[in-house]
Amino acid sequence: MPIANPAATAPYATRAEESRGRLFKEDESATRTAFQRDRDRVIHSGAFRRLKYKTQVFVYHEGDNYRTRLSHSLEVSQIARSIARVLGLDEDLAEALALAHDLGHTPFGHAGETALDACMTEFGGFDHNAQTLRIVTKLEHRYARFDGLNLTWETLEGLVKHNGPLIGPGRSIQDLPRAIVEYAETQDLELGSFAGPEAQVAALADDIAYNNHDIDDGLRAGLFSIDDLMALPLVGDVFNRVMDRYPGLEEPRVTHEAVRELIGTMISDLLSETKRRLEAAKPASAAEIRALDRPVAAFTPEMTENNAALKSFLFQRMYRHYRVNRSMGKAQRIVRDLFALLHQAPDQLPPEWQKGCDGPGGFKTARRVCDFIAGMTDKFAIEEHQRLFDLHDPRA
Repeated sequence: MPIANPAATAPYATRAEESRGRLFKEDESATRTAFQRDRDRVIHSGAFRRLKYKTQVFVYHEGDNYRTRLSHSLEVSQIARSIARVLGLDEDLAEALALAHDLGHTPFGHAGETALDACMTEFGGFDHNAQTLRIVTKLEHRYARFDGLNLTWETLEGLVKHNGPLIGPGRSIQDLPRAIVEYAETQDLELGSFAGPEAQVAALADDIAYNNHDIDDGLRAGLFSIDDLMALPLVGDVFNRVMDRYPGLEEPRVTHEAVRELIGTMISDLLSETKRRLEAAKPASAAEIRALDRPVAAFTPEMTENNAALKSFLFQRMYRHYRVNRSMGKAQRIVRDLFALLHQAPDQLPPEWQKGCDGPGGFKTARRVCDFIAGMTDKFAIEEHQRLFDLHDPRA
């Protein structure tokens, strides 16, 4: 008998005891709900551990205090759980989705993804969301009876569709990344509808954590100053309030106080707008939320504009800062070099990665090399590049 989550009190919450199950049938746990089990499988996966040395903006050796994909995922999960609890949703499903959402990212953040996607242009491209699906359904090799983590339908659906429907007017399934197309032949994730409420909450928790903590990291790195933030709507007001409230407070504490107030303000706004939409739609189940013509979890229009202004600022002043560009330029060259060499010389791949290749320059070889590189940490990618290209490296 599947275990229910008594904390999921809302009628529109996703019910663990009513899960559509797993692709490979397994006995239910005697002590954990289906979604708690999904969360635990994500945490114990190799891909999750590697997030420790996968960075978002700063390469791992640039400092110990900057966010990594792992610390970011933990921050997202905390925000997602808090929101899910207030809304009466299944906190464990929201947490599982938050912890797993970045598993498919390459080393070196979005710069690494851009480089790997360019390398894969003739072989189906690269997309980190599709790679996450590939990891949890195929590439993790831990269990005796199946590849992947054998997660529930609800978790897989949330990972794939957390940003909204993938197919609809003007976009067919053949337009999607190859990994998603291939998996759709095995299991129907209803790609034309919205995801359940927990996935929608986790997606916005990602936005809240990402933008606010990049303010902290950007200030810490000296890429911009507090004065530069003052013209931003909401952000400038919050920093001003903190400095008025605590005259003479040192800058790191000002930043922390302001960032935590910003996170709280954005969470409150999200809760307010989401409750308003739920009241208007009156969904009686998670299935009814999936069938709606717009998401139920959302920011107000004003907060959406504030968020867009912050993203624009961070794009110009942080992600395109010349110091970041220099570091990411090096990172992209590492990814391109590794792909070019290993695609033409798959015999230089570790033995377990040579399995499934179809020779130098082959399509299947490209996918294997792509999976190998995408799974690397920043640290391992740098060291592997040295091993393969530095004649004097004794580790070659």
